Order: sequence, then structure tokens, then C-alpha cells
Amino acid sequence: MTDNHPNSVIPEEGKSGPRKDGLRGHQIIHSYLRSLDNSPGVYRMLGDQGEVLYVGKARNLVKRVSSYAKQTGHTARIGRMISATASMMFLTTRTETEALLLEQNLIKQLKPKYNVLLRDDKSFPNIVVTKGHDFPMIKKHRGRRAEAGSYFGPFASAGAVNRTLNQLQKIFLLRNCTDSMFASRTRPCLQYQIARCSGPCVGHISKEDYARSVADAESFLKGKTTSIQNKLAADMADASAAMEFERAAGLRDRIRALTHVQSTQGVNPRIVAQADVIALHMSGGQACVQVFFIRAHQNWGNRAYFPNTGTGAEAPEVLEAFVGQFYSTKLPPKQILLSHGIENDDLMQELLSEKLGQKVEVLVPQRGEKFELIANAMRNAKESLARKMADSATQTKLLAGLAEAFDLEGPPKRIEIYDNSHIQGTHAVGAMVVSGPEGFEKSSYRKFNIKGTDLTPGDDFGMMKEVLNRRFKRLLKEDPDRSSNLWPDLLLIDGGAGQVSAVAEIMHALGVDDVPFIGVAKGVDRDAGKEEFHRPQRRPFALRRNDPVLYFTQRLRDEAHRFAIGTHRAKRAKAFTAIPLEDVPGVGAMRKRALLAHFGSAKAVSRAALQDLCAVEGVSDALATTIYDFFHDKG
Repeated sequence: MTDNHPNSVIPEEGKSGPRKDGLRGHQIIHSYLRSLDNSPGVYRMLGDQGEVLYVGKARNLVKRVSSYAKQTGHTARIGRMISATASMMFLTTRTETEALLLEQNLIKQLKPKYNVLLRDDKSFPNIVVTKGHDFPMIKKHRGRRAEAGSYFGPFASAGAVNRTLNQLQKIFLLRNCTDSMFASRTRPCLQYQIARCSGPCVGHISKEDYARSVADAESFLKGKTTSIQNKLAADMADASAAMEFERAAGLRDRIRALTHVQSTQGVNPRIVAQADVIALHMSGGQACVQVFFIRAHQNWGNRAYFPNTGTGAEAPEVLEAFVGQFYSTKLPPKQILLSHGIENDDLMQELLSEKLGQKVEVLVPQRGEKFELIANAMRNAKESLARKMADSATQTKLLAGLAEAFDLEGPPKRIEIYDNSHIQGTHAVGAMVVSGPEGFEKSSYRKFNIKGTDLTPGDDFGMMKEVLNRRFKRLLKEDPDRSSNLWPDLLLIDGGAGQVSAVAEIMHALGVDDVPFIGVAKGVDRDAGKEEFHRPQRRPFALRRNDPVLYFTQRLRDEAHRFAIGTHRAKRAKAFTAIPLEDVPGVGAMRKRALLAHFGSAKAVSRAALQDLCAVEGVSDALATTIYDFFHDKG
């Protein structure tokens, strides 16, 4: 077996015992002991159908497995897991650290029932100051660091990045336009007019002065705000002495902006320069992990996670699993502060140090500033979990009400909501959003580019048929036994009787007759609150205007509509910017070269103002108007 994760460890050897009919639980586990040795490795416990129940690591496989073979001394969770075990698989590794890494990779890949699972593990945004240009730009970045530049982060959210970028623009006046837009400017843009940019595109600042502003911005992001403020104050005094009062006023405004930043950043540690603060709070079998990002003595935001606790894991196991999975795709900082100790802190520290390329400390502080940071994160984790549990209770009531209103067998665990979006049949897309006991599951959202060539433009029924045909054909192929949680308990369709008939036809053709579906139509005057619900071979019905289930279905439908519209707009924008310049009337090879030389790209041409187009050599006023109208008349 191999693991496709980029950080995967190739095991030294793999072995799995044969299925021993009639044995299970303690007996089946005990039967594997004579084939194991003292090697480190990873083991998997499998159920009756071969499904993975649990993935674990061991410094010593025979000792760890023998602990499961004992009849007593287990928690209720481990006891249930042992009882369900019908077979096991083993992978030995060269080192204990490799076993820890392989365990985390397999957990993320297989998602076993009894393991702690980190959900919604998305990438974090960073700020990058680009390199390779005389006037570097500053911008938000997410994903792989492929572009040359200085990266600062992570920030907890896009909002935190945007606020910081806004502050940096006020203080250091760095550009945020693309290189092609920079090359196409003939006069300052709005950012210059509102004192958010120094206007390097039109020569309002020298290369040397701009480079000093870039260096100051990087120092700010490294936490050296005092030296910057002193430097700005000295520059202001020099400008005032030289009677350059306008420049002195500009420097004064930048100092005020910097002072405002320092006074509103919240908790900024004096001693801790760089660390991730990770605190866990558990209650009622649920867990919340709060992660605070401390960089350059500044708090760069926090994010709450609600991991699946593997049907009842204890705090050390939950936190260890979280740390391992959290950093499987992220570089760790030099210091990680934890609210609870973990079992294999030495292995985790070794693994993270290897990943960063320098020593990483994993600490559980007991006093001082570090403890205060943990206490603050713990308080936030407790409050976040309380809100989450309250929301979950409300969601549970709504799902039960939905089941009652629509005559379902029970509260649905997975609702799929479908919608289409297009403009007169062009750039047509289908969208699927998913909701369940935890609310919207955005990682399960799917978009469908409508491919049918025989569809009449604007044929909503045909589009819906294509989307559901593709969705359920794939589901039948990937999970014909319905052993996963990917099968919906309810389909909500944005539409009335026509859409419901189309859905009924395609579901019957696929042989999927046991998934209920309901059409949500706007009703009289297309007024929200007067929705009608349609089911196959039944009369439409409505819910009371103040019924919480009505509001719930409206939110579900609106989320599908929002996702479909956003997907359609992105597709339309992509097609729009991909239009070749040759399609513009009057633009031949020579004028195309002139336009690209002046603006840098076709996209920049499409965004150019009319007067900027007129400034291109060889482009007349009439042709400039034609080019401008070509791009701006597109819908």
C-alpha cells in the first residue's frame, strides 16, 4: 500500500493477517501478537465489511497491540472499538517519527470512525511583498508559495489580511495593482487620489524612496513598529524645517495611522515573538480548538475548529491528533503553546522540527505571558463551543421539524440542494450545496458545468436532469452499497412541478427510488414567505408564514442560489477575459501588438478607460471607442 500525500512515508514493510472466521474483538486482536515484533509502525482495525475503524501508531507494535488484547482496563470508547474489530492490518516503519507521520496521513485519507478528525482544514491567507519588479506590490496570497517574494503570515482570515493591507497602504503607500495594470497607467489612479498609494506608476516617487517604503513595510510586518514611528517623526521634522508643509502633513497622517494600528491591535505579547497558541475545551462529547497566530509580537487573528472526537476520545488524544493533522499541510512556527499535554510530545516536536527545518518547541505553559495567552485562547474555545452547541440544538430541532413537515422517515443527516444559473442559456452551471446536523458543509459543495449540446438555451428542466444524472451516476459507481455518508436523505430542488417531474424521471431511470425530493417554488407573486412545496404525485402545499421550517428551507434554497450565481459569474468572467483581441472589429495583428505592448495583457485592455485606449500609438479615437464598447457592452 502507498499513500499519495506529499509528505507520506513509504513503509518498510506491510502485513495484514488473514480474516479468521468466528473470531472478533479481543480474540482476533490476540491472534495477531505472535506475528508482530518490537518495530515501530501503524496499525488499522477493520470492521466486518473491511471498513477502517481506527488507525493508530505505535513505538512498539507488539506492546501496543497486546494492550488491546486485554479483557479489562479500557475506556468505553476503546471497548466499543475492540468489540467491533474483525481484522487488523499493520505497516512497519523505520522510525517512530515516520509512524506518527504515516498515522496522520492515513487518518486524513481514510477518516476512520473512532479517530479524532479535523474538519474544514482550509489554507490560511498570507501577505506577500513581490520581488522582481522595480516597484514591488503588496497583496493577499493563499496557497503554494510559488511566486518570488517575502511572505508574512499566516493570518486567521481574509478579513484580518484585508485590514492589515488597508493599514499598510495608509502608512507606507505601496501599490496593490497588478504589473500589467501598473504598466498601462498614464495618470494616477483613485488609490493615489485618496492617499493610499505613492503613484510609482507615473513617476511620483523615485525607485529609491519606494524601496525604503517597502523595507519599512516589511519591518512593520516583523513587529519593528517603534523604529518606523521614530523614523517617520524625524522625516516629518525635517520636512517641516524645510518648509515642505504638504509633505510634513502627509507624514503626520501616516504617523497617526500607525498609532491607531498600535492602539487597536488588541493583545500583543511583549515576550512571545512567534507562536501558535492552541487551546482545547471539551464538553458533552464535543470539542473546540482555538488557534491564535502570534507573529512579530502581534496577534494576527484566531480561528475555531470543532474536530470530530472519534466517539469520545480524551483531551490528550484529541489535541495530539489535531496538531498532527493541522500541520500536515502547513509550516509550523518556532513555538507551539498548548493548553494540554499530549502523549507523544517528543515525537511531535521532532516531526515538526523536521518539517520547518529548525527546532520547534511544543510547550504547555504554566505561568507568565505564555500562560496568559493560553488562558485567553481557552476562554475563547469555551465560548465558541457553547455557541456551537446552541446552534447544533437549534439545527437538530429544525431537521426534526423538516422531517415532520415533509413526511420523512426521520431527521435528514444530509440534505442536497440544487439550483441552476445562466443568462439565456449561456455559461450555464448547476450547483449543489449540502447541509446537515452541523449546518452547511461547504467542503461538500459541487458545481457542474452544463455540457449538454442538445439542450435548448434556457432549458432549466434539461439542465436539472443533466446535473442529477451526473451526480447520481457517479454516486452509484463509487458507492453502490451506500456504505458511506455521501448519499442524501433529502433533495431540495429550486423549482415547482416541472422541475420535480424532471427529477422524478431521471431518478426513476437510474433506479434511485428511495431518496425523497421536494421542489421549492416561490408561489404567488414570487413573494418570499409564500413558497409552495411540490412532491411527486401529490398536491402542492405551503407552510405557515411564521413557521421556522419555512425560514430554514428559504435559507437552504438561498444558499444554493448564492453558490450557483457565484459559480456562473466566475465562469462568465473567465470567458469574458479570455476573448482574443482579434475578435474586436478593426483590431488586426499590428494593433494587437501595440495594445499588448502598451497594456501588458488582453485583460488589462478590457479594463482600460477610453482615454487610456486613445493614448495607444496607432489607435484612433473611433477605434478606441469600438474597443471600449466591445468589452463594456458584454453582459
